[in-house]
Amino acid sequence: MLIAFSVAPTVTDNPNAEMADAVTEAIRVVRESGLPNETNAMFTLIEGEWDEVFDVVKRATEAVSRVSPRTSLVIKADIRPGYTNTLTRKVEAVEERLSGDQ
Repeated sequence: MLIAFSVAPTVTDNPNAEMADAVTEAIRVVRESGLPNETNAMFTLIEGEWDEVFDVVKRATEAVSRVSPRTSLVIKADIRPGYTNTLTRKVEAVEERLSGDQ
Protein backbone atom coordinates (compact mmCIF):
# COMPACT_ATOMS: atom_id res chain seq x y z
CA MET A 1 0.00 0.00 0.00
CA LEU A 2 1.17 3.48 -0.86
CA ILE A 3 -0.44 6.44 0.84
CA ALA A 4 -0.06 10.18 0.60
CA PHE A 5 -1.13 12.10 3.65
CA SER A 6 -1.05 15.60 5.01
CA VAL A 7 -1.57 16.42 8.66
CA ALA A 8 -1.49 19.93 10.04
CA PRO A 9 -2.79 21.94 12.96
CA THR A 10 -5.68 24.23 12.16
CA VAL A 11 -5.16 26.20 15.37
CA THR A 12 -2.63 26.03 18.18
CA ASP A 13 -3.06 26.47 21.92
CA ASN A 14 0.29 28.20 22.11
CA PRO A 15 0.51 31.48 20.15
CA ASN A 16 4.29 31.02 19.94
CA ALA A 17 4.02 27.59 18.31
CA GLU A 18 4.70 27.49 14.61
CA MET A 19 2.79 25.22 12.25
CA ALA A 20 6.15 23.93 11.02
CA ASP A 21 7.00 22.78 14.56
CA ALA A 22 3.93 20.55 14.71
CA VAL A 23 4.46 19.20 11.21
CA THR A 24 8.10 18.49 12.05
CA GLU A 25 7.00 16.24 14.90
CA ALA A 26 4.67 14.36 12.54
CA ILE A 27 7.49 13.86 10.04
CA ARG A 28 9.75 12.67 12.84
CA VAL A 29 7.21 9.91 13.59
CA VAL A 30 7.17 8.91 9.92
CA ARG A 31 10.95 8.81 9.55
CA GLU A 32 11.44 6.89 12.79
CA SER A 33 8.95 4.26 11.58
CA GLY A 34 11.53 2.80 9.20
CA LEU A 35 8.96 2.55 6.40
CA PRO A 36 9.91 3.87 2.96
CA ASN A 37 8.78 7.50 2.88
CA GLU A 38 9.16 10.79 1.10
CA THR A 39 8.09 14.29 2.08
CA ASN A 40 7.36 17.19 -0.24
CA ALA A 41 5.76 20.59 0.21
CA MET A 42 2.22 19.20 0.22
CA PHE A 43 2.24 15.55 1.33
CA THR A 44 4.19 12.77 2.92
CA LEU A 45 4.19 9.40 1.16
CA ILE A 46 4.58 6.13 3.04
CA GLU A 47 4.73 2.58 1.71
CA GLY A 48 3.99 -0.56 3.69
CA GLU A 49 1.30 -2.91 4.88
CA TRP A 50 -2.13 -1.53 5.80
CA ASP A 51 -1.81 -1.79 9.59
CA GLU A 52 1.72 -0.45 9.80
CA VAL A 53 1.04 2.49 7.47
CA PHE A 54 -2.11 3.56 9.28
CA ASP A 55 -0.41 3.15 12.65
CA VAL A 56 2.19 5.69 11.49
CA VAL A 57 -0.51 8.06 10.23
CA LYS A 58 -2.33 7.77 13.57
CA ARG A 59 0.83 8.48 15.57
CA ALA A 60 1.79 11.40 13.30
CA THR A 61 -1.69 12.85 13.74
CA GLU A 62 -1.43 12.44 17.50
CA ALA A 63 1.89 14.31 17.43
CA VAL A 64 0.23 17.27 15.73
CA SER A 65 -2.81 17.06 18.00
CA ARG A 66 -0.59 17.58 21.03
CA VAL A 67 -0.12 21.22 19.94
CA SER A 68 -3.47 21.78 18.26
CA PRO A 69 -6.96 21.20 19.60
CA ARG A 70 -8.10 20.86 15.99
CA THR A 71 -6.15 18.96 13.36
CA SER A 72 -6.63 18.51 9.61
CA LEU A 73 -5.83 15.13 8.01
CA VAL A 74 -5.99 14.29 4.28
CA ILE A 75 -5.26 10.76 3.03
CA LYS A 76 -5.04 9.27 -0.46
CA ALA A 77 -4.24 5.56 -0.84
CA ASP A 78 -3.13 3.26 -3.65
CA ILE A 79 -4.07 -0.24 -2.50
CA ARG A 80 -2.39 -2.78 -4.76
CA PRO A 81 -1.65 -6.12 -3.07
CA GLY A 82 1.48 -7.91 -4.17
CA TYR A 83 3.34 -4.81 -5.31
CA THR A 84 6.28 -3.30 -3.45
CA ASN A 85 8.70 -0.45 -4.10
CA THR A 86 5.92 1.60 -5.69
CA LEU A 87 7.14 4.73 -3.91
CA THR A 88 10.04 4.98 -6.35
CA ARG A 89 8.95 2.68 -9.18
CA LYS A 90 6.03 4.86 -10.29
CA VAL A 91 8.32 7.87 -10.73
CA GLU A 92 10.99 5.77 -12.46
CA ALA A 93 8.42 4.52 -14.99
CA VAL A 94 7.51 8.08 -15.94
CA GLU A 95 11.14 9.19 -16.08
CA GLU A 96 11.97 6.25 -18.38
CA ARG A 97 9.21 7.28 -20.74
CA LEU A 98 10.29 10.92 -20.68
CA SER A 99 13.84 9.97 -21.58
CA GLY A 100 12.71 7.61 -24.34
CA ASP A 101 14.34 4.58 -22.63
CA GLN A 102 11.22 2.42 -22.49
